[in-house]
Amino acid sequence: MKNVTDKVAAITGAASGIGRALALELAQQGCHIALSDVDETGLAETASQAAAYGIKVTTQKLDVADREAVHAWADTVVNDHGKVNMIFNNAGVALGGTVAKTDYSDYEWIMNINMWGVVYGTKAFLPYIQESGEGHIVNISSIFGIFAQPTQSAYNMSKFAVRGFTESLRQELDISKDNVSATCVHPGGIKTNIAKNARMNSSVSELTGGDAETARAQFDAMFMTTPEKAAKVILNAVSKNKRRVLIGPDAKVLDIMQRSLPMAYQRLVTSSMKLAKR
Repeated sequence: MKNVTDKVAAITGAASGIGRALALELAQQGCHIALSDVDETGLAETASQAAAYGIKVTTQKLDVADREAVHAWADTVVNDHGKVNMIFNNAGVALGGTVAKTDYSDYEWIMNINMWGVVYGTKAFLPYIQESGEGHIVNISSIFGIFAQPTQSAYNMSKFAVRGFTESLRQELDISKDNVSATCVHPGGIKTNIAKNARMNSSVSELTGGDAETARAQFDAMFMTTPEKAAKVILNAVSKNKRRVLIGPDAKVLDIMQRSLPMAYQRLVTSSMKLAKR
């Protein structure tokens, strides 16, 4: 996808953050967009801003955890736009808690959105993208899809799954040679609402020594890359057909640490958390 002008892109989680930034960046480049989110107010704001660039914009309130709804949206996108060339499976949520204290229902909640939402979006749009003759699938994982952290078992699990799923998909597309490709994106700390909206239970404070709100604020304070910068990096990766994209200096440092110290990095993490708890 060297040129997105007059192409059609679908984006989940488009009401804010990276999803909104992707929508606006694509719109500026002349790409028509189909947007979805559970937040109808934020979705309407994104659509209004994107429409100012003179491209066609459609919106759909969508829970990506609903398989039938995702497939119905893919059908609607093609009916409305005539085709679809790209899907950005961007919608995601966060959850903090120890394995011992995190309920099964919370694990199911995050997996339904972060993992199954990506699977549904990929499978619903892939046949249409193949029919278009040229396209790309972009699945948003996280640096936590590479680097594990205490109290992040649920988030790690969902994002590691996205990574494995997308890397396998990319290999299949390479073999099939039907002019469709896939990229897995691993953002570090991006200035979005994900930390503010994260679910955190009391076990976070029990393990770290601080309260959940302090942990949320500290997590948010580490975010150093803007959504706009992330969107530009992602679209540049699409144009260069990259397999994996790391976004932000923090993601690059943690990736190097994990690759250089695949087992020892865990001891470094736990040691630093023990020191911080004193």
